[in-house]
Amino acid sequence: MEVPEVREVRSVPVGEIRRLGDHALLVGVEGPEEARRLVRAVRAAAVGDLAEVVGGLATVMVAFEPTAGGMEQRRMILAQVMEEALAQPVGRADHEEEGNLPAAEGPLRFITCAFDGPDLAEVAALAGCTTARVVELVTAQPLTVAVVGFSPGFAYLEGLPAELPRIPRRARPRARVAAGSVALANGYAAVYPTASPGGWQLIGRTGAVLFDPTTPPYAQLAPGDRVQFTVAAPNAGLEPVPAPPADAQPPAPVSARAVFVVDEPGLRSVLQDGGRRGVAALGVPGAGPADPDSHQLANQLVGNPPDAGTLEVTARGPTLRCLSATFVAVIGAAPEVRLDGQPVAGGRVVPVSAGQELRVGSIRRGFRCYIGVAGGLVGPQVFGSCASDQLCGLGPGPLASGARLFAGTMQPPLGDHLGEGSSPDVAEGEPIVLRVVPGPHPERFAPGVLTALASTRFSVGAESNRVGLRLRSAAGDPPLGVAPVPAAELDSQGVVTGAVQVPPDGDPVILLSDHATLGGYRVVAVVVAADLGLLGQCAPGRTVELVPIDHDEAAEALRRRRRQLETAVVGHYPLALA
Repeated sequence: MEVPEVREVRSVPVGEIRRLGDHALLVGVEGPEEARRLVRAVRAAAVGDLAEVVGGLATVMVAFEPTAGGMEQRRMILAQVMEEALAQPVGRADHEEEGNLPAAEGPLRFITCAFDGPDLAEVAALAGCTTARVVELVTAQPLTVAVVGFSPGFAYLEGLPAELPRIPRRARPRARVAAGSVALANGYAAVYPTASPGGWQLIGRTGAVLFDPTTPPYAQLAPGDRVQFTVAAPNAGLEPVPAPPADAQPPAPVSARAVFVVDEPGLRSVLQDGGRRGVAALGVPGAGPADPDSHQLANQLVGNPPDAGTLEVTARGPTLRCLSATFVAVIGAAPEVRLDGQPVAGGRVVPVSAGQELRVGSIRRGFRCYIGVAGGLVGPQVFGSCASDQLCGLGPGPLASGARLFAGTMQPPLGDHLGEGSSPDVAEGEPIVLRVVPGPHPERFAPGVLTALASTRFSVGAESNRVGLRLRSAAGDPPLGVAPVPAAELDSQGVVTGAVQVPPDGDPVILLSDHATLGGYRVVAVVVAADLGLLGQCAPGRTVELVPIDHDEAAEALRRRRRQLETAVVGHYPLALA
């Protein structure tokens, strides 16, 4: 097999600032060291509404809380911060601060591997050598951690021997890569610390635990550390990376009351709150609700803050038995809801007494609904949030039969019901229309790609989940091409929810709440913040249309959606308080 001429192409030229959707910016820098310096400078500058700062291999992604406008001012501030930060010479303090910059000799860690991965033979063919020679090259010398990201503790290891060419990512990423998989792509090696989707070439496996959310520093590898791969002895039987038991009942939160016990968990019901902030640099996804609008409305109806915990229900809901009198609201996707067998109208506050059974059946429009409980559902926190993350398994995870749900103190007043058209339910049988703004890599696509995007109906693939929607052209032929060098690979960079990535096979993937923090595929467009609620309602098999708009239209759409949400709750539920 001929070795492809794969080369890395910068996603953004050095010094240039590009838009990444309607609330993030992508800055081009020289390399990982400059990226880390700029990350620290942006954090120190305390730019308003800052959500995440993620350093990549040749970029820094700066994401803000979604706001209707103000991005040009943020761009100007960021340009000034960048000029000042990168003009300063690198000093000793830079190398010592929090281990963010590599020292001349970082700590050395040995990782024992069994080199029997499913892509090893293909990698050898691409490199023009034997599989044994690939193993020799990978284990020949220590590799250095350039950056940490993508998923929790995922370290990009540089320093592979020159004899091993830049092996491209897979044309179509796998929906699931096992924890401990050893992989190559684009001139780097890595170990997948947790099970996740991934497009790297898998050459082996290890039992090393590289991420532990319970123990600082959480990620076991930091920029500048060195890694020496070694070959496991024959029949060594490497133990898999341990995972927490799926049915473990977390301890009851302090000062919380048990409100429900789970009689039947439904298809996939998980606790979600506003999600995690400020930890993307560790590779930890933001998580939070897939449909933030329905989550917020469920909370507003029962008197909770918008980011309080709700129960996110996918496709078919749970059966819950009430332990302590409370009030609930079930919002989104028009599910069948019954209380002690009697139908309950959607979009309104419902009182539930101890002993009553609340059943949320099949969802009739869309894909997800949210059960809000007065006081907000609470659970054990990881990195400041009790959200359940499907990419790496943080949070309590899907409900199990017998589990108990806990809520905080109710805070009246409660609303009564939602006004007409407030909830992002989708019409049955109709395509879901998602508005998008242009992505940051226009030169990496064929001319007219946005026109092709707008004229294509996509079908949501069965492998889609909270990490991302996998789309295919309804006509069966991938419509999106790349240009001018199809074999070129982009440097891995920070990404945002709603980013429409295009792998080499041309089938788009739209990132959802649990997406990896770094990505190396081209981004053709980004779903606007105003339509993220609809994005979370896209079920497998559903038809989706992507309609390009400009940034001014995106800002106006968000202003309108915010006004709708602010005025959605009508009336007050009459409470007789002691």
